[in-house]
Amino acid sequence: MEFTSWLVDQCSPDEIHMFKRSGKILAQQTQFQELQYVETETYGGVLVLDGAVQSAETDEYVYHEALVHPAMIAHPHPKSVLILGGGEGATLREVLKYPTVERAVMVDLDGELVEFCKLHLISWHQGAFDDPRVELRHEDGRAYLENTHEQFDVIIFDITDGIPEGPAIGLYTREFHKLCCDRLTKEGVMAVQACRLTLSYWEEHAVIRETLGTAFPVVRSYITFIPSFLVTWGFLLATKGVDPLQLSADTISKRIMERGLTDKLRMYDEIAHSVMFCMPKELRANLAKPSLILEDGKPLVFA
Repeated sequence: MEFTSWLVDQCSPDEIHMFKRSGKILAQQTQFQELQYVETETYGGVLVLDGAVQSAETDEYVYHEALVHPAMIAHPHPKSVLILGGGEGATLREVLKYPTVERAVMVDLDGELVEFCKLHLISWHQGAFDDPRVELRHEDGRAYLENTHEQFDVIIFDITDGIPEGPAIGLYTREFHKLCCDRLTKEGVMAVQACRLTLSYWEEHAVIRETLGTAFPVVRSYITFIPSFLVTWGFLLATKGVDPLQLSADTISKRIMERGLTDKLRMYDEIAHSVMFCMPKELRANLAKPSLILEDGKPLVFA
């Protein structure tokens, strides 16, 4: 009988996903987390952190384009970008597609993870770390923002899930989001990866959305389906004024063309933008309900 080896991803307390392995496994324990690179039959190489699938070679572009481009397109002329997390380098890759970008600061606490990704996840970063516009820092993202008075046009959260007890919980609180708002320019935009978002799993996204609303006047949820996650994933845009729902298809199309992105994007365009911000009626109703707010020093307990 042929032996089959499987990568098992427990994506929630009630659900697991299994991926048939096709090749090698690379594993490393860093100061902060356990990481693995696993070759699979369907999705190519897969990055796994602390037992949870983070990114897959064949469809990572769907996640990273969804995270980056709605925010970058919403800004009229993004020059400076801050990425919190983003160890694979793929978020950085997408940001650097913009010729307007003069400086991209990437702050990822785990330098060992980044070095691992530089070596083994080449198809993700595609050499982005070597771009002279990049400043790579290995420190706590919150401490970095607390210790700088620099303002950015776009801030992008590409960090592990922070609630209810995740290691990045301090980057999801009311106080930290207020700090982020202060570190954005007048037309600044912040993009946040915000957990799975489905008819069954929406409470964590709702908490992040509600908390962002204490710091920003405009907060919008959007979703896209990530095949390797097997769910629709939630994202949030927070701004000081511009509303991504009010960006016309013509405006988005024009900015994509003017910024030389037409042939550089595989998923995102003006049609994809409009689709991502459309959600089922029941899900919209759930997100409209009052939710909990994350605050420093206060544990989050779901009823």
